[in-house]
Amino acid sequence: MRDAVLSDLVRTRVRRPDAVAAAAANRRRPTSLLGDHGRLMMVAADHPARGALAAGDRPQAMGDRADLLDRLVLALSRPGVNGVLGTPDVLEDLLLLGALDDKVVIGSMNRGGLVGTAFELDDRFTAYDAASIAAAGFEGGKMLARIDADDAASVATLESCGHAVSELAGHRLMAMVEPFLSRRVDGRVRNELTADAMTRAMTVAAGLGTTSAYTWLKVPVVEDMERAMAATTLPAVILGGEVADDQEATLARWSKALALPTVQGLVVGRSLLYPPDDDVSGAVDAAVRLL
Repeated sequence: MRDAVLSDLVRTRVRRPDAVAAAAANRRRPTSLLGDHGRLMMVAADHPARGALAAGDRPQAMGDRADLLDRLVLALSRPGVNGVLGTPDVLEDLLLLGALDDKVVIGSMNRGGLVGTAFELDDRFTAYDAASIAAAGFEGGKMLARIDADDAASVATLESCGHAVSELAGHRLMAMVEPFLSRRVDGRVRNELTADAMTRAMTVAAGLGTTSAYTWLKVPVVEDMERAMAATTLPAVILGGEVADDQEATLARWSKALALPTVQGLVVGRSLLYPPDDDVSGAVDAAVRLL
């Protein structure tokens, strides 16, 4: 990001904070959740608000906000990318930069479960709520629903997610739920990436709230993906997960998952924004080609 652009962004935040709401009101909204390719293709950047800054072998990759914004603006400019997922600070920077016209915008909601903390599985809603998403004119909200059989905080997270699903549906907005069965291994939270675990997690997530009419699921690729995705009729998008050294293998897994009837697209963050060769355009274009 050029120094002049960064300075303008900071100056606007200092002198005209109302410019954020004005930019949201003037944003040209998409006519559909799906792009011209008939799928939802989103980049994700809600990791920093949970203290998750690492990407591949770069432990502080997402800690440089100007660099992150450069990568996001570039990714959003590529043909076939029709949406973004982020927290208020990131999305408002993108609004002020004029990067969100015609894009599906999903606000990230529960970021309270900070990585590496004793309360990581207490995923409280500390960012957007349904009312603020609707007021901003965005298309939906995303929530993380991790379930640990040994952590009583999981039930509070599920209850909060249920309320959020209902409230978003009340505004006719997408509720994107990212469910996992999780457990602590040597003090660190690990998600169980098996077909059995994802089947159970998805069936729980699908039942959250007073209606599932506006609920989408955000899920990882696991072995025996066909059996896992048979657990629900809700539309789903594939998440990118950690940056992998073998990008071709990752693309192959995504391609296979995209062939399943309930899978409607990709929501990928670090794998596209911080690829091993640092070629953001190349990584994004390769993902779009799968659609």
